[in-house]
Amino acid sequence: MYLARPTGVARFAASSSSSASLFPGVDVDTTTKTGALHFEETKERIKKLFDKVELSVSAYDTAWVAMVPSPNSLNQPLFPECINWVLDSQHADGSWGLLHNDQLLMKANLLSTLACVLTLKRWNIGHDHMSKALDFIKSNIASATDENQRSPVGFDIIFPGMIEYAKDLNLNLPLAPTNVDALVRKKELELRSCRSNSEGGKAYLAYVSEGIGKLQDWDMVMQYQRKNGSLFNSPSTTAAAFMHRNDDGCFDYLRSLLQKFDGSVPTIYPLDIYARLHMVDSLQKFGIARHFKEEIRSVLDETYRCWMQGEENIFLDASTCAMAFRMLRVEGYDVSSDQLTQFSEDLFPNCLGGYLKDFGASLELYKASQIITHPDESVLENINSWTSRFLKHGLSSDSVWSDRTDSVVKQEAVNALEFPYNATLERLISKRAMESYSGDIVRLSKSPYACLNFGHQDFLELAVEDFNTLQRIHLKELEELQRWVVENKLDELKFFRLHLGYCYFAAAATLTDPELHDARIAWAQNGVLTTVVDDFYDGGGSEEELDNLIELVEKWDPDGEVGYCSKNVEIVFLALHSTVCEIGRRALVWQGRSVMRNVIDVWLALLKVMRKEAEWSTNKVVPSMGEYMEQAHVSFALGPIILPMLFFVGPKLSEEMIGSCEYQKLYKLMSTAGRLKNDIRSFDRESKEGKLNSLSLWMIDGGGNVTKEEAIEASKGDFERAIRELLGLVLQENTTIPRACKDVFWKLMSIVNLFYMEDDGYTSNRLMNTVKAMFEQPMDLDALLNK
Repeated sequence: MYLARPTGVARFAASSSSSASLFPGVDVDTTTKTGALHFEETKERIKKLFDKVELSVSAYDTAWVAMVPSPNSLNQPLFPECINWVLDSQHADGSWGLLHNDQLLMKANLLSTLACVLTLKRWNIGHDHMSKALDFIKSNIASATDENQRSPVGFDIIFPGMIEYAKDLNLNLPLAPTNVDALVRKKELELRSCRSNSEGGKAYLAYVSEGIGKLQDWDMVMQYQRKNGSLFNSPSTTAAAFMHRNDDGCFDYLRSLLQKFDGSVPTIYPLDIYARLHMVDSLQKFGIARHFKEEIRSVLDETYRCWMQGEENIFLDASTCAMAFRMLRVEGYDVSSDQLTQFSEDLFPNCLGGYLKDFGASLELYKASQIITHPDESVLENINSWTSRFLKHGLSSDSVWSDRTDSVVKQEAVNALEFPYNATLERLISKRAMESYSGDIVRLSKSPYACLNFGHQDFLELAVEDFNTLQRIHLKELEELQRWVVENKLDELKFFRLHLGYCYFAAAATLTDPELHDARIAWAQNGVLTTVVDDFYDGGGSEEELDNLIELVEKWDPDGEVGYCSKNVEIVFLALHSTVCEIGRRALVWQGRSVMRNVIDVWLALLKVMRKEAEWSTNKVVPSMGEYMEQAHVSFALGPIILPMLFFVGPKLSEEMIGSCEYQKLYKLMSTAGRLKNDIRSFDRESKEGKLNSLSLWMIDGGGNVTKEEAIEASKGDFERAIRELLGLVLQENTTIPRACKDVFWKLMSIVNLFYMEDDGYTSNRLMNTVKAMFEQPMDLDALLNK
């Protein structure tokens, strides 16, 4: 065996297709199919959504609040405005509840309708309303025991409990004894299970207190009262508690709610922190967050203030806490993962969400658990382990998925598991988010609820217009790059496997802002050029040619005394020379200084390392692991890609910044992580070819006692440590290198990780189709809305 110069990042493509034939025969329609969306007007409508969280009214919860008697007279309602809402809000079929075309929400309709009937009976009004409602209940009671129906939280306790309450009110429900008996048995089983279960079961029983009534332990229930006076931010639970305890905090909560919602209440309140974070998350997923920087910053600043003050509405809800942690940490706020300890595998079942096995909360915890920035964050490792198992199990269970709403959550979980945070591309995320869009999102707690701030159609309209605009920009840039290839005669190099499309795809899918044209072009051009020299030094050139190219770059004079020993050397050097000079000319505008020397030096460093590794290969040298990695992280060829690109992302980079220890550390961590991932994927192929890489050296250094599997595990451990340290440095505030520049290191590392997730480079048909779709297929708003 001998050591060949390691395959660099430039080898994402194994195809020999030329750039000019990236999409042969394809006539791409670059005109938008969405019509005139009035981009700025749409943006303004979305901005207004940040001002107020709009929640749907809950007939179920409003009915329970309407049942509360006045402390001064049990024969008088405390909140008569709720009774008026019930009288005014019955549907034509006799039911109450959120109007929705989902036939699997019949249990929720039954629950809301029975609650409204009990309210009217309690105050002896609305007899015609009750008659119609009872007919509805009679016609649909079979759904109450239908296992295929979506079940509101606590249905098996609350619905039978309300049937018993109806008896106390002398209300004759048109229910067959067999139906009632079946429901009561389910309630008894549920109660028995909860009482013999964990703290989570205890919290669950408190949450569904209205279904237990006089038999409830109200001292236990009041232990869950929050600072705002509510029980679980639930109006129905709070109303039931007030009826039994006449608690001032409960009263204040209910009164404030009615003042805010004008005689009715939602099923959860407050939801402001979660709703606004959800908006930010949606804007980011749709790829349009850059249009709302001020609004997003305001949301995150307020969330951080609440985080530091220990706000209950963050820390008592797993989804909100996980989302807040992830977004704040990614944006550089100093938040500790210690706050997520309560959601570790052994403690999560003790909370309400854990007891309910909340799939959505587990998904948010999984996404948060990937933002590890310190060497030892065992709480995040623990959460990552159990949530990934839980999500995979849930995805394999047909019972979890029954409707369109759940399918959206399912697809998000599939994407999160398949493409972790360290292997994501902005444009692909945006495309998936649009394709899985469902504006008809109805969530289910004790009753169905919708929030105008979730999945608003304006999000999709803006995202589609933005995506198609960027696609037109990308097509023009790709044409510019294709001309550059021909003008520099790179297509004439026989040893070089040209695949411009992949190099540009990496840039276009990552640097999405329209104004980053120069950065995308620099990325793609240098990606192609690193592929050229990678192939040249990996067998495409003779020793004389390799030395000739280095001398030419050292002198940097295309017309000087050095001369060209071959046509190939001339093409490679002149392409490199003209491209670096053009980058220098453009960068002068951005940086206000010449950066030519910086770019030449990083290229020269790469060529010398490649020459060294070529010598190792020729002489069959087996270096130590340390010697190998010191060379291999440079020969991975990210240096000449990252540095020119940084000059075009906005901030000015001084000589001191580029020469700083922080810059070198960012570069080495990124390149080391990429090299390790590449070596894992290429090990089998390179072993067959008699070549060595880091895994081979692990096994050699082990003296025959280290297996391939052990070497892979060791390499994966080094990879994880490298990317954690890299992410920590990227997210650290107030450092030498500006955050916008540090982000590029992470984005480049992420695309390398994505390309090497499945095989040795970007070669799979699935990913090839993804590349083509991003350039070829505009998003069709009408098709997305009508799917």
